[in-house]
Amino acid sequence: MRSLLPQGWLLVACVVCATVAATASAGTDDRLVFSAAGSTLSEGSGGGAGSAGWLHNFTADTLAGAAVDYQTIADAHWTFGSLTASTTSGPANARLSLYGEVHEGSGDIGTNERLVVTDQIRDAAVAQERQQPVFGEVLRRFDYSVVAAGLIRTFGSHFSMLLEDKQIDIDTTHGNLPKLGMTVVWGPRLQTAVNWQHSVSGNLGTNIGTLRLDGYTKPLNWLLGGAYGQATPAVVNLQTGVAQPGSTLKEVFIGASKTMARSQVTVVADHLVLAGIKRETLTLSYIYDLGPSGHPK
Repeated sequence: MRSLLPQGWLLVACVVCATVAATASAGTDDRLVFSAAGSTLSEGSGGGAGSAGWLHNFTADTLAGAAVDYQTIADAHWTFGSLTASTTSGPANARLSLYGEVHEGSGDIGTNERLVVTDQIRDAAVAQERQQPVFGEVLRRFDYSVVAAGLIRTFGSHFSMLLEDKQIDIDTTHGNLPKLGMTVVWGPRLQTAVNWQHSVSGNLGTNIGTLRLDGYTKPLNWLLGGAYGQATPAVVNLQTGVAQPGSTLKEVFIGASKTMARSQVTVVADHLVLAGIKRETLTLSYIYDLGPSGHPK
């Protein structure tokens, strides 16, 4: 899986370089992004996370960013850097967006813990991250690598489809996880997004569907959703020949965001159950807009 990383970095670099060359004379915009999270577990100690990043708009349709993220839960902790880029083109009723992202890092874990690392699942519509735990026997040190590329195509002003391919290489967990999704805009105040992920290689054993509702009002914007499906692979007992099904993931999340003059604050509460273990997470995100050319508005 490590051989796929140069292609991921190359994809992001090509998107950025091509759009920079095409928009060098256009105005730019910069934003700083910070997040902090705290988690509790029904078994073992909880954890937390923090990140800091930078987003740069070359134009209204071209975006690139970099970030560093630190996470810890139970006896595990890991750090990774991220590089993301996206660009959009086409008429208003047939927009095509291309995006790519790379997350690279490493971490450590105590040998007596079975809670390991996370596979990031990012909704392309928002700068919001949620983590989905993976359970299993582990080594004390592990590598963390996630590479993804995708496209979003709009059909008219109320419907769009997403196609993404993600390569995951986290400790002993590895594989290919494609995603298919669609979004329906019901009006200026409400939209619905449905996604389905199904692993096609490696040992991920993932088959998960997600549903998300976004509402837009003057005082607050809000989001509500959930996920359900198989998140770990089935195991066959070699002595009896009986297959034990994989663990089922159940997740519900709710959040709200407030936009002010130069900033946006988002709070998301997440409840997740996997392999009999419950996790509660509260995440606070803050975006500060520096304005054109890095100067405050």
